[in-house]
Amino acid sequence: MAALAGCLVVAAGCGVGRDRVPSPPASTDAGGTVHVPVGSSTQMLTVDGRTRTFRVYRPAALPSGPAPLVVMLHGGFGDAGQAESTYGWDQEADREGFVVAYPDGLNHAWNGGGGCCGQPGREHVDDVAFITDVVHTVERELPIDSRRVYATGISNGGIMSYRLACDTTTFAAIGPDSATMLGACDHPTPISVIHIHGTADHNIPYAGGEGSGFAKVDGPAVPAVVASWRTVDGCGPPSSTTTGVVTRSVASCPDGRTVELVTIAGAGHQWPGSQGHGLVGRILGLDPPSHALDATATIWAFFAAHPKP
Repeated sequence: MAALAGCLVVAAGCGVGRDRVPSPPASTDAGGTVHVPVGSSTQMLTVDGRTRTFRVYRPAALPSGPAPLVVMLHGGFGDAGQAESTYGWDQEADREGFVVAYPDGLNHAWNGGGGCCGQPGREHVDDVAFITDVVHTVERELPIDSRRVYATGISNGGIMSYRLACDTTTFAAIGPDSATMLGACDHPTPISVIHIHGTADHNIPYAGGEGSGFAKVDGPAVPAVVASWRTVDGCGPPSSTTTGVVTRSVASCPDGRTVELVTIAGAGHQWPGSQGHGLVGRILGLDPPSHALDATATIWAFFAAHPKP
């Protein structure tokens, strides 16, 4: 029950009560070459002496040339299987022709900076090294376009996507949802950013400050985080449009980059457009997903339009 409570207070996207999708391991031939099958498969890496796992989804049809890669990072108390079954990225990959990697956080959390979150935050686990190793591993196994590698995530996973933007040059764009940026970001490289957030998120408040979740995430206001990336990218002033409860604030930046904030009035801590959280999740009071937009389709459309210059 403690884990379920953790889902409630840390990441409403935990997928409580949702069936996990079994995933066979990728196969290795006698020469050591890994063969990634069509569909979902699992692999292992050793990073800093720890055995880490991740899943890869390979659509049946990929472009004739190198394909984009999306790294989807689960929220606190989630895992790769839950992220794969909940947020619709496999289905988007089938429609649009890209590969998806789902890394597993150590003990269901990520070291996203500022002491967050869980065991990885306490023990300073090098999740940046692990996730970049996942990317390089997939690039060796499949024809991946290095100019079109992206990271997205919910809650603790979204925090981790900001850490990747701060500490690597691997990604063309990031798409955090229901997240904030924690810890130092001293020398970031310009990168396109789309951030989705509900104004009624109590776990990671839109206006900043300490959230009500178990992790007590205490971060800056979301508009301030996004504004900091407009500064990094040298963007012009943003322009805003509102349709229903959705407001988009979009800033154009040099070299074709964009920084965009998508705000959903009244939405809580959730992945918009995803499935519900099951009966147990409803009993625990997890925020129901907003259907004002489809976060997966929205983030992918942004990624597709923003390769590395």
